[in-house]
Parts: sequence; structure tokens; C-alpha cells
Amino acid sequence: LCQHRCGAPESGSTTIVAVATTVDLCAFAPGSCVRSVSVSCRRDADGSLHLRYRLEAEVEHLRLPAPLAGAGRADELWRHTCLEVFVAGRGSREYREFNFSPSGEWAAYAFTAYRAGMTVLELPCGPTLCWQRTAAQLELSATLPAEALPADAAGLRLALSAVIEEQSGTISHWALKHVARQADFHHPESFALEI
Repeated sequence: LCQHRCGAPESGSTTIVAVATTVDLCAFAPGSCVRSVSVSCRRDADGSLHLRYRLEAEVEHLRLPAPLAGAGRADELWRHTCLEVFVAGRGSREYREFNFSPSGEWAAYAFTAYRAGMTVLELPCGPTLCWQRTAAQLELSATLPAEALPADAAGLRLALSAVIEEQSGTISHWALKHVARQADFHHPESFALEI
């Protein structure tokens, strides 16, 4: 584990620089049944990115889509329980968004700048996803191959997030960092983890 903190010059905010690390997400407005959300991140020598999301919660109170056989690409996953990562090169305004649903469905988009120029990101193969559930935990292991990520020799900046829907219909938004008056996972200052 290699982790240190350095101040971001413009906002005085904290950026975490890491090869592999585990971080806790914070809720914009917490729901009633999720206790914590953490994400472990690792970048391998082949350039792939491994993410392990862990939700500590009363899982029976979460609204989780049922696993789908042969699940693949789908849009608007963020409207329900969905785990997300936004990835940018260190010196770039361009970024990519990846959404993962407990149904096994996923989405991938490319942006040219903050919420601009969105296109579907074509991938030779989708991410590798493995979901596990217990009464007190929901876990996702996701691997994004190097070709799905921005090519940047200086490294990557990540914005990690989760949208959690409860059976009551309450939706909580979790992120490494909240910087706006409403939950906004695309905000440039949300890309607070460097790996």
C-alpha cells in the first residue's frame, strides 16, 4: 500500500495519490439502512484497474435489481442502485464514466469535458463483474481492462461513487468527495483519488 496526501493548489482540497488503496465514501444525504461504503482500488502492471466496492448495510432493505443471465450494456443504471467510477488522465479534462448494477448490467461513456460531449464508450469487451450478497453486506469486484481507460502515462484520477436505493424509495448518493450543493459525481473536483 502506497498512499500519501497532497493539497490541490486551487481549492485547498485533498487529493489522495496511490498505487493501491482503500477509501471510504461519504453520503451526501444518508439513507437509513446503509452504514458505510468503501472502495479498494488497484492498478496492475498491465494497466487494468481493479475496484472492490463494499457496502455495509441492512441488505434486505435495499432495492436491488435481480441478477440477469447474460447481462450486458444498459443505460440509465444510475436511476437505481448502481456503483460508479469516473476516470480521467491526470492532465486531462476528458473522462470516462462506468456504472455497475447488481443486475450484472453495466454502462460506459466518454466525455470531452465536464458533462460535455457524452458518447457511448465502445469497448472490445465489457468489464469483469462479480457481485456477492450477505444479510449485512453487498460487495462488487470489478475489473476494467487497460483499453477501457484513458491512456495517460502520468496516471489516472478517479471519482468513486454509489447510488443506493432503499425499499422505501429513498436514494442516497455516496462519493469520495462532495463539492457541489447537490450530488454531482461529474464535478472536476470530485476526481480526488490519483492512481
